[in-house]
Amino acid sequence: MRTKLILMAAVMAFTYSTAQEKQNVNPKIKIYSKKIDSIVVSEKFKMNAELDIIDKDFKEKKITSEEKQKQRTEIASKYQQTINEKVDAQQSELQSATKEMVKNAVFMDRDSIHKNEMWVGLNGLNMKLGQKRKTNPIHSLKTVELSVSMMGTGLTSKNQPFNFYDKNSDTRNTIINSSQMALRYEGQVGGFKSPVFYRVGLGMRFDQYVPKYGKIFKQDDDKLFVDDFDRGNLKKTQFNNTYLYVPVDLRFVLNPKYVEYNGVEYLDNKKRQLSIVMGVYGGVKIGSVNYIKYSNENSRRIVERERIMQGVNDFVVGGKFGISYGSLKVFVQKDFTPVFNDSALLKNKYGVQIGIEFVNIIF
Repeated sequence: MRTKLILMAAVMAFTYSTAQEKQNVNPKIKIYSKKIDSIVVSEKFKMNAELDIIDKDFKEKKITSEEKQKQRTEIASKYQQTINEKVDAQQSELQSATKEMVKNAVFMDRDSIHKNEMWVGLNGLNMKLGQKRKTNPIHSLKTVELSVSMMGTGLTSKNQPFNFYDKNSDTRNTIINSSQMALRYEGQVGGFKSPVFYRVGLGMRFDQYVPKYGKIFKQDDDKLFVDDFDRGNLKKTQFNNTYLYVPVDLRFVLNPKYVEYNGVEYLDNKKRQLSIVMGVYGGVKIGSVNYIKYSNENSRRIVERERIMQGVNDFVVGGKFGISYGSLKVFVQKDFTPVFNDSALLKNKYGVQIGIEFVNIIF
């Protein structure tokens, strides 16, 4: 459900931005329109002042009703002619603006017209909003982007921190069982040709742990543990941890490509380049929920959601290593601090994730 909502929001943002772009008008047309509005407002103000004098004379019985109507008609005709003459004097600007719009429509490069890009590949949904109109390459060296990743999460021991598929673990090793999303800022370290970038962001991480078949997480007194399910036919169970986290990364471009603009050479961040990413992150737990779905002789569908009050640490700190080529980004991240504390009777307590970014939106 979280993934569907994220994709819907991304497409809506892209559609809205494209619609806004279509409303842009040639600057010369805007200037022409403002001048015409100014002429009309100015002349109508003068005309209303003269009409007020006529109305005053009529109230003071200085003129008859027929004379009032005649004078009002003459004044209206006078100002109508004045407005037409002044508008006609601006026709040359309108013609110039119209010619420029036609020229742009015919000769402008197709890529420079479209403001947004969206493509879907093996790595998911990718978007660039407002990038094509920014011809100066310096704009691509500082970006704000929304990233969404899906991950396989497992638990390891302190002595074997990267033993992802540990058969002795209390939880199953599944391919995709977690996700995370972050809004992050990326800037360049050093000069315009530097291949080093930094990232800092704020996001949410959703970890999911599934016990071995036929077992569930249980809490009793001050202990959290995995035990057999004995209340019916177990259909589904999962233990969910949710974190608010801050990622800080360094990205190193391994095959930098450059572009020259106004006599200055820049690293071309729009080109497809090979990069490695190293970083750290810290998070605070905002919720732990144990989900159980089962059936028994009384009901075919029973769902329980139990808030976990012990056994899980409130903070998590870890490190990340990733490789990216263009929009394809894969990574491994490891929690340096244990997910579960001493109150959890589990063999493995340290989290490790293997993931891929499947949504990437650059603003």
